[in-house]
Amino acid sequence: MSNPNPAIPDDAAVIRIVQASRAAAAAGRSSDAEQLLVRIAQQAPGHPVVLNELGVIMMARGVTEQALGLFTRATQADPKHASLWSNLATCLRALGRRQEEREALENALALEPRHLASLLQKASLLEDLGDTRNAARIFQNALVTIPPGTEPPATVREVIEHAKRVVAADQAALGAALEERLAKIRAQRDGGAQRRVDRCLEILSGQRSAYFPRPTFMYFPEIPVIEFFERADFPWLDAIEAAADEIREELTGALISDRAGLQPYIDYPSGVPLDQWKELNRSRRWSAYFLWNQGTPQRAHLARCPRTAAALATAPRCEVMGRAPTAFFSILDPATRIPPHTGVTNTRLTVHLPLIVPPNCGFRVGGTTRELVAGKAWMFDDTIEHEAWNESDAPRAILIFDVWNPFLSETEREMVRAAIEVVGTYYQLPADYFA
Repeated sequence: MSNPNPAIPDDAAVIRIVQASRAAAAAGRSSDAEQLLVRIAQQAPGHPVVLNELGVIMMARGVTEQALGLFTRATQADPKHASLWSNLATCLRALGRRQEEREALENALALEPRHLASLLQKASLLEDLGDTRNAARIFQNALVTIPPGTEPPATVREVIEHAKRVVAADQAALGAALEERLAKIRAQRDGGAQRRVDRCLEILSGQRSAYFPRPTFMYFPEIPVIEFFERADFPWLDAIEAAADEIREELTGALISDRAGLQPYIDYPSGVPLDQWKELNRSRRWSAYFLWNQGTPQRAHLARCPRTAAALATAPRCEVMGRAPTAFFSILDPATRIPPHTGVTNTRLTVHLPLIVPPNCGFRVGGTTRELVAGKAWMFDDTIEHEAWNESDAPRAILIFDVWNPFLSETEREMVRAAIEVVGTYYQLPADYFA
């Protein structure tokens, strides 16, 4: 004999049956899907998940008023679920009830400020109401909720592409409005570009992202955050650049006579989580010919490159026992990309002197991308995210070495040096821990 009062299924059972119904429908088994939904609707007619699912089906059938009643009951049964308010807003939009749609969206976003569907809906609503500027602002809020490299759901892909176009147009319009006002100030002053102001405004208008130091070991506070340092501020680079042709000749000679001296720059032992370094680990696609490696001079290599060694001796290199300086020729093979990464400490800067530069090579630090020019050096803070690429069909070669951050005083350098040496000794860390 059947039970006249079957037990009401719990939340997990309701969700499981609704998901089974959706799966059956997606597989083309509409009869099975309907039977599952009918069964759970009989067992838990007032459950918000059931009401919502029935509302979605009614919307698909074009029975919008009936869907509205179901979505309304769902939000009443569970007012703390953003997606239920989002579905109610969709239904209200179809009925042209814009003020109620807006209220439903505000309820959803009060619960989940980063709810993607609700953000896109709110931006579309503002766009329909003619408030294109604030629509763009909300579209931008929606776009930043999507993690880099992830594919957005197919249901919102078209809307997201539209959002990108709206945001780009708004950023251009805002940039023009800012420049119209600032042009008067520029004219009254020296009339030239204001690099820091310009970058500030690029970030403000969304044309540029803000990047901050993310050292993997030591962070030194209250140092200015600079991606690429001004070349003119470091006259000692003149001697390095003046020797570029001779340095290139020594590199070429070393590559011909001492290929065995090249080693993979990325060389982690087995069992270490590699993440972004997986493809380059122990690979000669990114090779190094070391002159100094973690403070240890490579005597045979230095003997082959005396002019390079003499030029490097003119730089204010870091000196930390067993850790620095480091100087090497970096060889990046064709069709190879060094993934975004950060260095160990902002107490030092990294110097690049491009030597062999085929076409289609580039380098990005934070929000600034530069083309490499043979013989022209630059300095950057490698604790800011950076990456490099060689999309040519020939190797790219750079002389790389580290120097003290110029914002450290002599006393600070001495104390940082001591601190690093103590940490290395205290934990008996390998030399490449600070690489």
